[in-house]
Amino acid sequence: MKIGFVGLGIMGESMCENIIKKHDDKVYVFDYVKEKVDKLAALGAVPCSSSKEVAENVSVFITMVPKSEHSKAVYDEILPVLKKGQTCIDMSTIDPSVSVEISKMVKEAGAEFADAPVVKSKPAAIAGKLGIYVGGSQEVYESIRPILLYMGENVIRMGDNGKGLVMKICHNALVSQIQNGVNETMTLAKKNGIDIPDYAEAISYGGAGNWYLDSKKEVLEKEDYTTAFSIENEHKDVHICLNLAKECGFNMPGEENAARVYDKALEMGLGKEDFSATIKVVRGE
Repeated sequence: MKIGFVGLGIMGESMCENIIKKHDDKVYVFDYVKEKVDKLAALGAVPCSSSKEVAENVSVFITMVPKSEHSKAVYDEILPVLKKGQTCIDMSTIDPSVSVEISKMVKEAGAEFADAPVVKSKPAAIAGKLGIYVGGSQEVYESIRPILLYMGENVIRMGDNGKGLVMKICHNALVSQIQNGVNETMTLAKKNGIDIPDYAEAISYGGAGNWYLDSKKEVLEKEDYTTAFSIENEHKDVHICLNLAKECGFNMPGEENAARVYDKALEMGLGKEDFSATIKVVRGE
């Protein structure tokens, strides 16, 4: 079974590299940045000059691109060459409604479709230990699960098309609010003479313990905001969440507050930094 992968960014590059290492057939790749294609070609991938060329050669076509408009553009491009027997997996984090629209297009062309967004960041992508939420039929889920396990260690079907993305957006929205709580209380503690290591240890003794603090306490202490997951990507997810909530007629004041922090971070020019750098906004730097 030949696999194709389009979108070799911070996450996609490592996800695709795991497929190349673990899959026993050809892997076709494309990205607009030629250096990224060349890097994976050196590992054994087949380089392509377009998404359409990838789709023409594979049974399973995977995308990992930044935004809704990028996913839509890729699937508009490959639609004429899709055929029965192919399966498309969009692992991008985009608006669920756009993903459902894409799924209908793909199915009308005779192929199958699943949304399969990922959680965790670059180190987990490198290690092949991502969490993956799948939206699609049970039959499609079972057929693609072995491929997803090349990239992740926890894979779960959330329901029909779009539901994987709904879960991803809920996950990242919760992270944004936990993160904001950590940023605010950590800053308050520091203003009162409690340093970050002591704060983090004390938090671990009670009910406020959380994965974000455990994974970022050293980063926050060192103020090393090397990007594992960017502010601009989480900013996108926060606003997808608010749009989804609006579609449901549901008010999310906590997430609206997180959005204000992320909006300010972009205004400050922090978009390319790791999302833990939002603490600069809370500190008023």
